[in-house]
Amino acid sequence: MAQDVPDEPTRNPGPNVHGAHSARPRAAGPDRNGKDKNRGFGGWLREVATIIVIALLLSFLIKTFLFRAFYIPSGSMEETLEINDRIFVNLLVPEPFDLNRGDVVVFKDTQGWLPELPPATEGPGAWIRDALIFVGLVPDTSEQHLVKRVIGTEGDHVVCCDADGRITVNGEPLNEPYIYPGASPSDIPFDVVVPEGKVWVMGDHRNASADSREHLQDAGGGFIDVKDIEGKAAVTAWPLNRAGFIGSYPEVFENIPDPSSSLPAGSK
Repeated sequence: MAQDVPDEPTRNPGPNVHGAHSARPRAAGPDRNGKDKNRGFGGWLREVATIIVIALLLSFLIKTFLFRAFYIPSGSMEETLEINDRIFVNLLVPEPFDLNRGDVVVFKDTQGWLPELPPATEGPGAWIRDALIFVGLVPDTSEQHLVKRVIGTEGDHVVCCDADGRITVNGEPLNEPYIYPGASPSDIPFDVVVPEGKVWVMGDHRNASADSREHLQDAGGGFIDVKDIEGKAAVTAWPLNRAGFIGSYPEVFENIPDPSSSLPAGSK
């Protein structure tokens, strides 16, 4: 730590010792706090630039390996997620961490569930937008993604519905508190076994969600490839009055038996 170098005292410093100083002029150099007086604005600017570069690098690394921001454009997941919500998705699910029933996931629309996007508008500020997207500070709206809740995983027998109108997984009925108030578990009957490497997904607002049920007749049978899953929706970040963790409701699925014990005859 830099120490103060005492000035050469005058013969009569007078009563104000804190203001005493040598008559001999001092050479330019560090001030009493060890800082260079000549550094000035240029040094401060370099420090700020360094901080910004480090912050952008950290943001890029987080976006690439840990979390990614997404924007919610529809009401298919109400009231868990609302229109215009901004969420952060945990990129460590489904790998290296396991994907579970009840997880809310964001996945790439490789099967064409969504209409094609219009071409991105280009303008004087487009490069700024692209740069912010690159480092993960704003969501990338140029790619097609969907967000749904995982109801069935590999091998699960998922059926709508039992005598009480509930969806069952491997014969166990689900009591789903996350469903939009007033919506039924499903108005579309189905009876499926989830293939290897796939999941069955549904929106929480069942009456407003074109999910796995709507695509039973498609080539993919309504199932989503696990490899298309970007990650698990972890937190709502914006607006601030809705900020918080996004629940997976493990208690809803905790009593579901092993899938092999409930498969229909002849199923694998």
